[in-house]
Amino acid sequence: MSQQVITPELCAWITEQSRAGHPSESILAAMLGSGWDESIARQALARTLGQSATMTAPPGATPGLPEPDLSRLAPVMNAGDRAVKVLMALRQPRVVVFGDLLSDDECDGIMALATKRLARSETVATAADGSEVNAARTSDGMFFERCETELIRTLEARIATLLRWPLDHGEGLQVLRYRPGAEYQPHYDYFDPGHVSTPNILKRGGQRVGTLVMYLNTPAAGGATIFPDIGLDVAPVKGNAVFFSYDRPHPATQTLHGGAPVLEGEKWVATKWLRQGVFN
Repeated sequence: MSQQVITPELCAWITEQSRAGHPSESILAAMLGSGWDESIARQALARTLGQSATMTAPPGATPGLPEPDLSRLAPVMNAGDRAVKVLMALRQPRVVVFGDLLSDDECDGIMALATKRLARSETVATAADGSEVNAARTSDGMFFERCETELIRTLEARIATLLRWPLDHGEGLQVLRYRPGAEYQPHYDYFDPGHVSTPNILKRGGQRVGTLVMYLNTPAAGGATIFPDIGLDVAPVKGNAVFFSYDRPHPATQTLHGGAPVLEGEKWVATKWLRQGVFN
């Protein structure tokens, strides 16, 4: 089969169908019926009609996606109260590695606050509402309430400024500790539309649209954040972070990622998930 290309003619056809009142899912179905690959078809819809074509937003949702201002290609960005380095930026999928997002004292402070509340990490249940222990995730973790302490509030405000996304569109910060041998096998962070628990989850702010993983320490060996679809490994370095966004709950976003096994020492991370709308 010849390679499928998103042409101006295809985009014009999509625009014409949309103006005629056909919803994006109907346009997608027509494209699939004509032999288009689903990932290419969804990319064409997103490019032509924007995020609204691929993801149903809750009332009051912020348009677009969280996105740092990389327009000047500056090596250092102003995050409000702190200068943050840009170590690497990838356009598709959108992945950005930041340096010195947190100070050593802030990393140590978060770990100290989290230590007494750690428990075996869980994932979203696949066959029922709620969460469950999953063999793919062998870490200990806990959640902070949003703005629970002054330190957490300071960090969340910094993230909101850096990623240009409202503070109240973020979930509470999650802290994870990976002991030697612990890992998190590759997965997606968006909520799978096929899961029975997803409709209730989406009532609290809509879909996830971005993830920021912050490294609170540097393990002696192992523990990289891996992106298998694009062949990217991000080393866990204390104070650094990796950000990635996804405009729809679909593998075509190429945001499959995981935590490689820790080979020596421990790995501590703090994760911030960003939602379409106000998370409550």
